Formats: sequence, C-alpha cells, structure tokens
Amino acid sequence: MLVSFKEMLQRASAENYAVAAPNINSELDARAFVEAAVELNAPLILDLGWGVHPDPKYFIRILEDMVNKVPIPVTINLDHGNKKEDILKAIACGFPAVMVDRSSLPFDQNVKEVKEIVEIAHSCGVSVEAELGHVGQADNYENDRDAALTSAKEAVDYIAMTGVDALAVAIGTAHGAYPKGFVPYLDFERLQEIKKATGNFPLVLHGSSGTDPESLRKACSLGINKVNIANDLCKAAVAAILNSDMEGNKAYDVWVVIQKAIKERLKQAIELYGSANKAWSPDFSWNQKAGSLRE
Repeated sequence: MLVSFKEMLQRASAENYAVAAPNINSELDARAFVEAAVELNAPLILDLGWGVHPDPKYFIRILEDMVNKVPIPVTINLDHGNKKEDILKAIACGFPAVMVDRSSLPFDQNVKEVKEIVEIAHSCGVSVEAELGHVGQADNYENDRDAALTSAKEAVDYIAMTGVDALAVAIGTAHGAYPKGFVPYLDFERLQEIKKATGNFPLVLHGSSGTDPESLRKACSLGINKVNIANDLCKAAVAAILNSDMEGNKAYDVWVVIQKAIKERLKQAIELYGSANKAWSPDFSWNQKAGSLRE
C-alpha cells in the first residue's frame, strides 16, 4: 500500500533500520523491486528522478496502482529535485515525497530555498527530504570526499530552520561508480554525532553503491534510515546480460534476465539494511490522508 514517506522513515528511525530506496526508470524495474520487498516483507521507497520518465503523471498512476495491490508499505520519492518548477510539478503529479537538492549552495541559501518548498509541500501533505553537506562524485572521490561533510551542529539548525522530514548527510560516500578496486571509507563517528544531536531524526545515505557491505550494515545500525541505491543495481543488470546466453530467440528473455538480477541484488541490500520483516499493515493509505493533490 502507498504510505507516507515521513511516517515510514520515522518508524525506521525509531526501530533502527534503513529502508531501501532503489532508483527506478520504468514499470519493469519498479515491479522487480516491489516483488523483492514483498518477498522479504520489507517497506520500500521508490526513488524517481524528474525527467527519467517521459510522462511522470501517467507513471505515478501506474506505480500507485501497483503498490496499492501489495501487502507491504511502499512510498514514492522525487530524487534530487533541482528546479523549483519541476518539484512543484512532481507535487501536482502526486508524488508523496520530494527531495529538494540545494546541497551545493551556501548554508543560508540552502535553508531559504528548501524552507520555501517545505511550506508548499507540507500544505499538500507531501513529505520533504533535503541534503546538508554535499555528496560528491565517486570518480572525483579524493577531492570530493572531505570537501563538504555534514556538521552535527549545522544539521540541528538546518532541521529546525527548514522543517524537513528527512535529511541526507554526507559522511564519506559518493554518487556513481568508484575507480576499479577503490572502496570508500565512512565517518561513523560523525554519523553518531549527527544522530544524537538531532534527536534520532531520520537520516538518509546517498551514494551507497560501491561501499563495502559491512560499512553499510554499520551505517544503518548507527542511524541511517534510507539508503539510495542505483549504480549497483545497474551493474547487476549488465553482469546478468553478459553472463547469459542471449543468442537467437533467447534474446527475447532479456527483460526476464534483467528483472531477476536486479530483484536479487535489491534483496541483498534489504537484508543488509536491516529492513527485512519490518513491514506493517497501514490503517490508511497516503492517498486517503492527503486527498486529491493533482492537477
């Protein structure tokens, strides 16, 4: 069932686990991820970037119909919302949550722009995720890693000043693929300081792909409540195709091969994040609580 993003992450924070948030591109990968979560009885967040799908309003309808037929709590989040107009369109399309990414801006400007969106989103019953510090690019890790890690003190001020529902923090991960053989290193002490200072506020980890499993497990046990995952899922799809016999009529099975691979990879992640068997039965769907928000 489609549920509130805010309530999902508040529950994850209270029970000390993280919800998997795979990036989706179509009904095919979304369905594989939902099946993975159902099989593990886990809550799930479907992250969708604006512009990924040519008709987001139509796609949201498909996703709503899909998730309202399953017995686990699922929500949908706009990933890395940049332009204000796109974020407002996403709210109008029916996204239950939006991420406002102003992480590359100075603190005061970040606060100002995020607060403005929060006020609009909350008036529509939509949750908001934002980022403080800046998660850079994996192929520039040596420069990006320490350039803008999140400060615990600033995190406290930021949450109070913006009113966000979840905070993505920079603790040592990066977006995309790391150079071959490279493994990022996370600042667990910083994570603990942020979690304690913010009073167990829901925290998000971006750029999880390529991070070693034990580091991810530890991060989730120390206060991360949502883990974005994309590149590792894409790699699983590519590897499955390369390792399969796609000759002749077997090429018709390409989507079966891809869906099986990404489903199994996400199941590994769900187990790692500690959210297996953490699903619950919502009393009301997000649609019932929020009402009609669309154009």
